[in-house]
Amino acid sequence: MTKVNRTSTQITREDIEEAHRAGWSDEALYDAITVCAIFNFYNRWIDATGVQDMPFFGYQMSGRRMATEGYIYEEKE
Repeated sequence: MTKVNRTSTQITREDIEEAHRAGWSDEALYDAITVCAIFNFYNRWIDATGVQDMPFFGYQMSGRRMATEGYIYEEKE
């Protein structure tokens, strides 16, 4: 995925064929490219707007919540 992140305009048919030979389906390639594109967008948006990373404690709390309650958070009534 390095080429997707650094030189996406230079991806060739040969690159796609090589990925297919390695076992990647078109759907898997599409999903991987989409994830790379979204993370690139978010990283640039965060850098340009000055959004600060959350403190380490925030990651700890989030990790504990996901470990005990799963990835999707539902408020309890």
